[in-house]
Amino acid sequence: MLTNITLDTIAPVFLEEEKMEGSGIWNNHVTFNRGENIQLVAPSGSGKTSLIHFLYGERKDYNGSIFFDNKELKRITPEQLSITRSVNNSIIFQDLRLFHDHTVLQNIDIKRSLHPYHSGSKIAEMASRLGIHSKLNKLVKTCSYGEQQRVAIIRSLQQPFDFLLMDEPFSHLDEDNRIKAMELIQEEATIRNAGIIFADLNIIPYFNATRVIQL
Repeated sequence: MLTNITLDTIAPVFLEEEKMEGSGIWNNHVTFNRGENIQLVAPSGSGKTSLIHFLYGERKDYNGSIFFDNKELKRITPEQLSITRSVNNSIIFQDLRLFHDHTVLQNIDIKRSLHPYHSGSKIAEMASRLGIHSKLNKLVKTCSYGEQQRVAIIRSLQQPFDFLLMDEPFSHLDEDNRIKAMELIQEEATIRNAGIIFADLNIIPYFNATRVIQL
């Protein structure tokens, strides 16, 4: 179980110093605790996506340190990182990273089958809630971008996690679908007593944020 993520004076090596001035994240000491809902508000070009990638262990081009509990992220082995991604940290990428020549169901079920948290029937239930049940057997490439975002959201909820990382997951959804998706995400996080680290351009009023931090 991962109980906290700590950022110790991290700063992207590629980001100009003036873009980090006044940031609540860059060059600060910040801890995210399991069970918290963290809203990161970040204008374009401030490193929002990079931060999510840093937290997932996908990029290391930053100064400072990130700790998963007491383990420094840059020092854990690839095998340990793979386990962390399987059972501790789930993610919704801004660019989604779906397999376009596979069906919606195949894209979602790959997460569940590798490291199951829910039964297979839960996929259909979630798809119905988010209005894409009729798309389950369609190829992802035939879906709109908004439908693909909902696929990525449901996929992220099929594995165990202590933290869910989200990078603008609702950018192509209308307000009604955004609210439905957020309700589902927060329900699933509550079941797991998991934390949510949610980066977006603006404060999202229907996200029950514990803390709002300006990036």
